[in-house]
Amino acid sequence: MILNVGGKTDIVNHYGTWLMNRFAEGYVCLRNPLFPNKVVRYEISPDKLDAVLFCSKNYLPFLDNAARLAAGYRTYFHYTVTPYGADLEPNIPSVEESARCLLALSDLVGSRRVAWRYDPVLFTKEYPLERHLDVFHTLCRLFSGKIDRCIFGFVELPLNPMPKIEHYIPLKPRDKAAIAAGFGKIAASYGVPIQICRGKGYAEYGVSESGCVTLDILGKANNCAFREAKHNGNRRGCKCFESRDVGFYNTCPNLCKYCFTNTDAEKVWENRALHDDRSPLLIGNIRETDTVMRGVQVSYLKNDGSQISLFDL
Repeated sequence: MILNVGGKTDIVNHYGTWLMNRFAEGYVCLRNPLFPNKVVRYEISPDKLDAVLFCSKNYLPFLDNAARLAAGYRTYFHYTVTPYGADLEPNIPSVEESARCLLALSDLVGSRRVAWRYDPVLFTKEYPLERHLDVFHTLCRLFSGKIDRCIFGFVELPLNPMPKIEHYIPLKPRDKAAIAAGFGKIAASYGVPIQICRGKGYAEYGVSESGCVTLDILGKANNCAFREAKHNGNRRGCKCFESRDVGFYNTCPNLCKYCFTNTDAEKVWENRALHDDRSPLLIGNIRETDTVMRGVQVSYLKNDGSQISLFDL
């Protein structure tokens, strides 16, 4: 089983103490959103997980923990660094701070385990094509030799984005092609492998169409081998290998204005107030009326994948 840390909320940035408590105790619980009284428990000791996939926009509060986890688990780190400021990403460090942190993370865990996400690409009056290409060029130069790959994707706004993005300019096919062509050319000039998330049709620009995380990517990053396995992806149109996300919707204090995982800012803070670092659940605690069941955990490693305990290091 692959554990996903960051798909629904930026756990690394805002819930790091809780996460490390979960690894120390060796299990985590997830509440079923459709049947709230049903809770699933997953064992997350090193011998129970194929890998841990992290995704965050700010690893600064978690750098030491990231190094510790990388020493005991098969890991892969997605680090999102985009050109946006507080107008779109109100609770994220500046692009300069984020770039320095990514380089520090790469030095700690190894460049093969770090992917740079430039996602999502969106246009506004303040962020036209030219600004994207300029910032991408600067970051590509900085990250060359320090990352496994670059992954970019185009914005997927919900039907009723919360809050509304000012001066938003819908992307046309020619805009997307211009981004793909520009990014592909720049990445190639610095020897950075580049691929697109949830898209296709840009191979002519040197852009790969692989999933953002596949068993092949995880295997090469961690010097291990996985057996071939069919899967359905994490959502429609997704080529990533299936994983178990420990997050929960409407819990991310990043409050990025384009994000689909938050639909109500007030609900985010309501949920945040229910968070307990000692609970096996990200939000709330186990109740007497809950039914706790063991989750199905299938390994896709070719060997037994046995590792020493993280907390024996």
